[in-house]
Amino acid sequence: MRSHYRLGIDAGGTFTDFVLADKSSDIKIYKTPSTPNDPTKAIKNGLALISEDLEVSPEDIVSQSDLCINGTTVGLNALIQHKGSLVGLICTKGHEDSIEIRLGHKEDGYRYDPDYPPAIMLAPRYLRRGIKERVLSNGTIKTPMNELDVREACKLFIENDIKTIAVSFVWSVLNPSHEIRAAQIVKEMMPEAIITIGSELYPQIREYTRTSTAITNAYLSPILRNYVSAVNEYFIGLGGKNNVRYFQSNGGLATGKVMSDRSVYAINSGPASAPQAGLSVCNPFDYKNVITVDMGGTSFDITLTKDGNTNLNKNIDFLRYRIGIPMIQVETLGAGGGSIGWIDEIGLLQVGPQSAGADPGPACYDKGGIDPTVSDANLVLGYLNPEGLIGGKLPLNYENALKSIEEKIAKPLNLSIEKAAYGMFTIVNSNMVNGIRRVSVERGYDPRDFVLVAAGGATGAHITSLASEMGINTVIVSKLSSGLCAYGQIISDVKYNYMATIPVRLNENCDYGKINQLFKDIESKGKEHLKNDGFDEKEIDVFRSLEMRYLGQIHECTVNIDTFDINSTTIEKIKETFHKRHEELYTYSELQSSIELVNIESTLYGRIDRPSLTEIENDTLLKDALKSYRNLIFSNSGDSIKTPVYNGNLLSNGHKINGPAVVEEDTTTLVIEPGWCLELHKSGTYIINRKNH
Repeated sequence: MRSHYRLGIDAGGTFTDFVLADKSSDIKIYKTPSTPNDPTKAIKNGLALISEDLEVSPEDIVSQSDLCINGTTVGLNALIQHKGSLVGLICTKGHEDSIEIRLGHKEDGYRYDPDYPPAIMLAPRYLRRGIKERVLSNGTIKTPMNELDVREACKLFIENDIKTIAVSFVWSVLNPSHEIRAAQIVKEMMPEAIITIGSELYPQIREYTRTSTAITNAYLSPILRNYVSAVNEYFIGLGGKNNVRYFQSNGGLATGKVMSDRSVYAINSGPASAPQAGLSVCNPFDYKNVITVDMGGTSFDITLTKDGNTNLNKNIDFLRYRIGIPMIQVETLGAGGGSIGWIDEIGLLQVGPQSAGADPGPACYDKGGIDPTVSDANLVLGYLNPEGLIGGKLPLNYENALKSIEEKIAKPLNLSIEKAAYGMFTIVNSNMVNGIRRVSVERGYDPRDFVLVAAGGATGAHITSLASEMGINTVIVSKLSSGLCAYGQIISDVKYNYMATIPVRLNENCDYGKINQLFKDIESKGKEHLKNDGFDEKEIDVFRSLEMRYLGQIHECTVNIDTFDINSTTIEKIKETFHKRHEELYTYSELQSSIELVNIESTLYGRIDRPSLTEIENDTLLKDALKSYRNLIFSNSGDSIKTPVYNGNLLSNGHKINGPAVVEEDTTTLVIEPGWCLELHKSGTYIINRKNH
């Protein structure tokens, strides 16, 4: 590491997690309630906790950090709550409604539902202005752009006080001159406007995807710019010069400027680091098939890694908006510790997706919340320490939890409080299991071939129950699990994706030199970007991929290749790889069919030094770690079992505990159900196996 510390900050909906690594690779985790209205306040509070613990000032922590990395849900929350900035769209005349037509597609599950409402448009119809211009599919200009149309559009935007503009023309990926000129006119007439140019943000074929991605980026830009500005200013005030980075949806780090310009990359900023962290804590056991689940206060995020590789999504509908840029494949549910239990119109118990969040929070937080939440249920079931969370720094009000469940769930359903609480626990687990099935079974993976890795402060109370439901026999829980995404940030590299379109048939007439040159052009941009960020040539890695299809197909599949020159010899190897990949995805290949290349992509990494996990040095007896006994409920009978509770800080390498048991760490609680056995590994990771397996 280039200086004394590295700081990772993961701002969730309920808690903000901090992970601090020092030169000796000693890694510590801290948590503080999130402050959605002022994110720098949570950062300030977290740094105060670190300062108190280490007896080092916040200024010294920041100024002596090589990187201060921030993962945030600001973009995601803005899109969920529709709190972005309305967008003015400048597009090719006749294509004003493409984002509303949406290729004639309704989300899966609603295709034949006439009552399913349309998506809310981020660029309303009155703010979409068609411009007379036309570029053909070979890149030539058929109709020059009418600049007067652009100026009239700007007048409309000025009249409606619109500050964010998206520019997206048909076939601009092959000839962006019209888009560039339109943006110049907008800048001339609206100097303060934030402009997103479609062919620069997402230079790939598919006009609808490119336009929708540009609009989403423009919609989030003001919020992300304000957020980045506030965070940067705060860290600079503490002595941070050029050490603030932000986590992107593609699984890598970026500077604040990049995050501001490419705000759409911030949508899944927080959970995108989970796969990297999950693989890291599994390294001592050589597990490469990993399902990482992160249950926080508001949401439940799931990622799947097969053979050490995590899937990237492109060209998907996310929260009903088509987004083309690469994103770590994350399944997100409204299932967290703050998820509210309620009774629907036909008298059935439901849990979530609405959440009590950080404010007022669960009833047991004693901050004014009155609705029963999953955390309240876990407290009543005995899973959580009634003395409080985060080492007692967050006291819990048991009576409030009991009262909320009794009044809003137990009495209306004529159940005991214990049965009502277990019902809430069971239902939220069922919701989470369905989410795990979506990323595994529904995509052709057998979850029994994977280990389940816990992330997030609330996951430990549910993890063995989830594994039992999925038939998974091994669970991994790091002592850093409650801040695993923040840990994933400090071990991740800077990462940028560069794309280009080059539609050609791969036959004897193909100009391979043009493909090679295009790769070199986009990679030179990326290398220059990374070098300006302080990386040497030897610290930069490049990975290439091609998007290919059989002639006549609509959709492409991605083929990864090495950084070799493409020529008449190597193209045969590429074709073989494409046939194989097509068969993996669709169960067939067409060896005699012509193949065409559509898009190319280069992913560039700036490699950073990674802190490693230190080994546990405790040398205590298991009986010394036994704190007490607590009555826990493990079935819908509502009957309790006297269960031993252990202090995780006093456990030593090799200690084994048979369930039922509870292990309390400072920032999370592990509930080991009957039928499971826990062992602490020297890496600071709990490995939990099903008995008789």
